[in-house]
Amino acid sequence: MASAGRLLLLLLCLLPVAPVLTIKKYQQLSHKRIGEPCETHNECQSDCCVTNSLNPQKFCTAQTVFQQCLSWKKPNGYICKDHLECQSKCCVINNHSVQTYCKAKTVFLQCLPWRKPNWDYCDYHSECRSKCCIRLNELSPNRCVPQSGILLQCLPW
Repeated sequence: MASAGRLLLLLLCLLPVAPVLTIKKYQQLSHKRIGEPCETHNECQSDCCVTNSLNPQKFCTAQTVFQQCLSWKKPNGYICKDHLECQSKCCVINNHSVQTYCKAKTVFLQCLPWRKPNWDYCDYHSECRSKCCIRLNELSPNRCVPQSGILLQCLPW
């Protein structure tokens, strides 16, 4: 009976020590606060390590209300290569250059690319706002022209 009591006392003495050691070990892994540089999620107290600007350096960041860890996205006007880089999820050409930029979606949540205005040079109908690219005469290069006629067709002027 005395040995059972000693064993119980020994277990009670050891019980609080094990969780404390585990917590201290976990705190050492996830000691970084929000705003501190990091490389992996488990380094952060928030368990969230992401980029928060154009700088490729990652920082500890708070999670969203839905416990998601979202990285920084480029706002409209920034150069992009893919839709997923942009806050708007819309990366398109927005002028005469071949460079693509983040752009706001339309009211109907469409991601529409920039198109050439009327009388600009073109090669394809899809390049023009009017969706009409034709040669005005045999010697002239193709140009974007407004659609004409009752049925708004792509006809020469």
